[in-house]
Amino acid sequence: MSTESGTSPCDVVFAGARVIDPETGLDGIRNVAVTGDRITDVSEAPLIGRRTVDVRGLVLAPGFIDLHSHAQSRTGLLLQALDGVTTALELETGAASVNAAIAAAELEGRPVNFGYSASWLLSRMMLFDGAPPDDPMLMVTANWGGSKWSAPASDRDVGRLLDHVEAEVHAGGIGIGVPVGYAPETGITEYFRLARRAAKLGVPTFTHARYTSALEPHSSLEAVLEVLAAAAGTGAHMHLCHLNSTSNRMIDEIADAFATAQTNGLSVTTEAYPYGSGMTAISADFVAPEKLPRMGISPNRLRYLPTGEFVADTERLTELRSNDPAGLAFVHWADEAQEADRKMLLRSLLFTDSAIASDASPVVSPGGAMVLHDWPVPPHALTHPRSSGCYARTFGWLVRELGVLSLPEAVRRCTLVPARIIEEAVPAMRRKARVQPGADADLIVFDPQTFSEQGGYNFVAPSTGVRHLLVGGQFVVRDGELDTESRAGKPIRGGQ
Repeated sequence: MSTESGTSPCDVVFAGARVIDPETGLDGIRNVAVTGDRITDVSEAPLIGRRTVDVRGLVLAPGFIDLHSHAQSRTGLLLQALDGVTTALELETGAASVNAAIAAAELEGRPVNFGYSASWLLSRMMLFDGAPPDDPMLMVTANWGGSKWSAPASDRDVGRLLDHVEAEVHAGGIGIGVPVGYAPETGITEYFRLARRAAKLGVPTFTHARYTSALEPHSSLEAVLEVLAAAAGTGAHMHLCHLNSTSNRMIDEIADAFATAQTNGLSVTTEAYPYGSGMTAISADFVAPEKLPRMGISPNRLRYLPTGEFVADTERLTELRSNDPAGLAFVHWADEAQEADRKMLLRSLLFTDSAIASDASPVVSPGGAMVLHDWPVPPHALTHPRSSGCYARTFGWLVRELGVLSLPEAVRRCTLVPARIIEEAVPAMRRKARVQPGADADLIVFDPQTFSEQGGYNFVAPSTGVRHLLVGGQFVVRDGELDTESRAGKPIRGGQ
């Protein structure tokens, strides 16, 4: 409950929280003062502010930094705000025009901070199929049927592509997004040249690996070894997206290879989300009917969102892939309720210094149209529960239920770990993910006992337990109530 207090240079004092600062290791009862968009004091002594908020019994931590959010709309980011996210970045897919994507988001307004990588895939759509640069997810859906973006390119065209991507990095792209798993025929040489360009620019790449399979050839291990080889051969910082789903059932071999690469000094990082299912376009290469057995699943482990149906058989999957190639589908590749699958999933989630990243997806209404502006989310709309509950599930399942992460370690993986992955390319991230004087006032105050995922595969619901959320010192959530009109989010650009 907020109360008015005496005049002070401080705008707001949060009094009596359990404060967790992952950089210094602070974990204790403190009072935190915020003035404007910065933290101005962290003290055991009482502080006086224009407003004092009693947060005894609650945790105050940096707001969560999501490196992997495709939910770049007001609806998607309002859901993420209630899941504790203060910065949601689209780094795996990115944008073909970083300036255009940022300008559109600023015009519409965003409740949390946002930013984009320079997109290798969308640049291919633009350069090779003539697709106009647009909102990244709309660009994907509108141009999925193009004939050239996923095909091998000539040396000349690869050169044009690399030059365009470099220009987008200079325009503020946070590294280079490389979802090569959606265009696996594009070739190792192009991937290597792209990594070499990233090394020259001093920026990371964010890779959705080329293959998803537990069988040779073209296994998940082979795909991850390509990422590691690019790091070794070019010196680039290579970030591997969603270690959990990328690894499929080869996590032991992949985790060992990744750890050895890090020990030997390669600049490689990764992330994971706490689900044994994914979400993708129904025509993605790795869910082709002939490739599903390589993941150990059959068509009925796919659920097509526009109709809500579980895909009955190979014939129906072939039909859907032809009629609606960009239609979204759940991919239930593992069952975390089963002990063997749960242990496999936890191996990726608990990998040393693996960030938590949601891979948040758009909300889809019946029929398949994206829900971009509505609040509350319309009935019968669907999205992957990671889109609304990734972080609450981390604290509810991994911390409270299983006890495999301590609360401070979970905070670190949701804040400082992702910030450090990109801070060389984005110096502004050094002011985030900390609860220290001078740090950005991007903060979450949550109830550690009730912070819980509420959504599921059959309905969309926001997480509960976030009492306050500040973005740049502005309340986006106050006393548990979401400001649905908030425009507190600011663009995050590479090089700044």
